[in-house]
Amino acid sequence: MNHFRIRRLFPSFFILGVSLLMTGLATAYINGGFVIFSTAFVLSGAIFLFVSFSAASDSLKKSFDGFRYQKQSLRSLLLTLAVFILICILNYAAASKNIRFDLTHTGQHTLTEATKNILKNLNLPVEITVFYVGVAPNYIEDLLTEFQKLSPRHISTRIVDPLVEIGFAAQFGSVIKGDEKKVIVRSDKERKDIDFTKEPLSEETLINAILKTTREERKVYFLTGHSEYDIDDKSAIGLSTLKGLLEQNNSVSNELTLGLIPEIPEACDVLIIAGPKEPLNKADEETVQRYLEKGGKAVFFIESFPMGDKDHPLSKEDKLKNPTLNNILNRWGIIVGDDVVVDMENYIGRDVGCPATKNYPPHKEIVNNLDYTFYIRPRSIRLDHALAPGVNLAPLVKTISEKKSWAEKNQTLEVKFNEWEDTPGPVTLAAVIWGPKNEKRKADSKIIVFGDADFITNNFIDQFSNAQLALNAIGWISELENMIVYGKKTAEVQRLDLTNRQFRTIIVILLIMPLIIGCWGCLVWWRQAS
Repeated sequence: MNHFRIRRLFPSFFILGVSLLMTGLATAYINGGFVIFSTAFVLSGAIFLFVSFSAASDSLKKSFDGFRYQKQSLRSLLLTLAVFILICILNYAAASKNIRFDLTHTGQHTLTEATKNILKNLNLPVEITVFYVGVAPNYIEDLLTEFQKLSPRHISTRIVDPLVEIGFAAQFGSVIKGDEKKVIVRSDKERKDIDFTKEPLSEETLINAILKTTREERKVYFLTGHSEYDIDDKSAIGLSTLKGLLEQNNSVSNELTLGLIPEIPEACDVLIIAGPKEPLNKADEETVQRYLEKGGKAVFFIESFPMGDKDHPLSKEDKLKNPTLNNILNRWGIIVGDDVVVDMENYIGRDVGCPATKNYPPHKEIVNNLDYTFYIRPRSIRLDHALAPGVNLAPLVKTISEKKSWAEKNQTLEVKFNEWEDTPGPVTLAAVIWGPKNEKRKADSKIIVFGDADFITNNFIDQFSNAQLALNAIGWISELENMIVYGKKTAEVQRLDLTNRQFRTIIVILLIMPLIIGCWGCLVWWRQAS
């Protein structure tokens, strides 16, 4: 066979070989493994490619010096091979790396950073079993895949049709009905069952179940008896949302009335004093102080200072309301002011007494990656190291403005900076205290003080990063990392629900069509060049 015929057959053999090879691989991918037809296509394609490369090699050897078009053919061949190798590399990278583009408005197909952190830091094996009669929707498989990618050593997943795998389903102790959809999350410690029959399975529901089965439970006690905010109150001024967020993070909220028990329970992981409007009696103050001195953990949310005006000045009784709790906090180097912090540049709504801020001094576990937080008529907090020798103090939140914010001490709502009375900005709105373990202290004492309590109420906790800051603070106090807050992410179930095989078929078509077009273009270019 002369070199001219070889030159004419080479591109045809090459195109045929690539087409047969890709068809065989695609068939194997669609069917989930090699069958007779896919194996035959792959072998045939390999043979045609071998013949085409051999023919091209012989042709090039015989006529390299005499025929210029062979050089062009060689360049085209190398270019085609380079493109083919690049496609393989890109597909491998896409399959092995957790990189994706989510263009949905709510980030429906992207896990939140909190979820990613929890999954990456898992230290217990977790088994997720989805029971679904028939073919499970694609979004379930996608969700499980993302969970497993982030924690391949600890997360194992499986989708089971209980009517097909009856024996396997029986080991879970319950029979799944035909119209029931269920997920069972198991670890070495616990088991959590999720029923998603009435609404789609969500990232939030699944990660909450993982937390329930892997994270030790925390007991949070809310002080009562002094007109504090109520954890069961679902109105705008209640704390039911905060209670729910704590439950999501495997923290149980309880009410604590000191008059009924002599001491704060040893099981208390965190004591929360949320905006008392009546002063604590001396016995209650001493009880709280003893708890802290022994290595207790507490978060104080101080209620706003009562304000009057020129026509209605504060009475003696009014001034006793909304106590600063300085009788407790002074021992720890904290002085809460009888004032209102204002910021003339950064505030919410039309009230300069509702400062918004992103000024967070470094404290990785609490304030990292926070957006703005805002506060409702907050009090200033001053740190005095002389009052608390051996105790570490640090500001946690400050106002942004230096010249346009201050702690206003005028109690008649006349907002005007007075350098002789008011505290200039940036003003501290929250502080963190850490008392290291010593001979008297059984453990480290940890305290966080906020100059406001309204920002954690149902009315405001969902705004900006208010909820995340509150949870981070409680989490740091209770030594519980990665406290999570979820926004309302809408689960948009796909209109076109495909089986896994159908989905793979579409992917193959989308991949092969451009490849065939590219090969045809190479063929046309080759013939024109020759």
